Amino acid sequence: MHDVQSEGAAPGLRERKKQATRTALSEAAVRLAAVHGAENVTVEAISEAAGVSPRTFFNYFDSHDDAFVMIDRTVGERVRRAVRDAPAGLTAIEAVREALATELTHVEESQEIWALRSTVLHRSPHLLLRGMGAHVAEEYQLARTIAERLGSPPAPEPDSPEAPGTGKTPAPPESCAKGPDTSHLGLYPRLLAAVATTAVRVAIEHWCAQGDSDSFPDTFRRVFGHLADGLTEPPADG
Repeated sequence: MHDVQSEGAAPGLRERKKQATRTALSEAAVRLAAVHGAENVTVEAISEAAGVSPRTFFNYFDSHDDAFVMIDRTVGERVRRAVRDAPAGLTAIEAVREALATELTHVEESQEIWALRSTVLHRSPHLLLRGMGAHVAEEYQLARTIAERLGSPPAPEPDSPEAPGTGKTPAPPESCAKGPDTSHLGLYPRLLAAVATTAVRVAIEHWCAQGDSDSFPDTFRRVFGHLADGLTEPPADG
């Protein structure tokens, strides 16, 4: 997936190079972890395989584990921008679907990496949990955007006191026990953001398992078709 310089602009050379380096580091990390286990792969080994220095590695990832999780926050920013800018005639779920479909255009070029990444994460539960935590943070941001699209006033930033437990600020123990308070977002935006995130994961995992029998865009739209239909049961042969 590419990076962008500004809203509506094509990615510049510098941004394309940065994205290429990040991708190379992530792919090197996943390939090495698939063979040796993530715990046995060092930053030095990842950097060498990607052809950069360990110092460069930390320009792209805050920690060793982040390279395996493959979370790129610029992706979430682009998805949210696309949802905000989607035509007014689209429903919220249609706007989210089209934003995600655009961002996932290049998934088919990386089927092997997505499959290896799934294997790596399931072999290392702490990485799986780290990925889930990152996705929850992205869900909150997407839910904020959906709520605003539906006419709600802007929700507080995740790190603010008004949004306990949703950002880097530690939440009180009692808040942790019952989960982050996202009631200010409304039920529908929070649910749609969470379901859409899960739908992407299911689409990718199902497509990887099916091999080349279906294209990824077809699989993705089938998944969102089920959501739009209210998850009614498909015919027995479907």
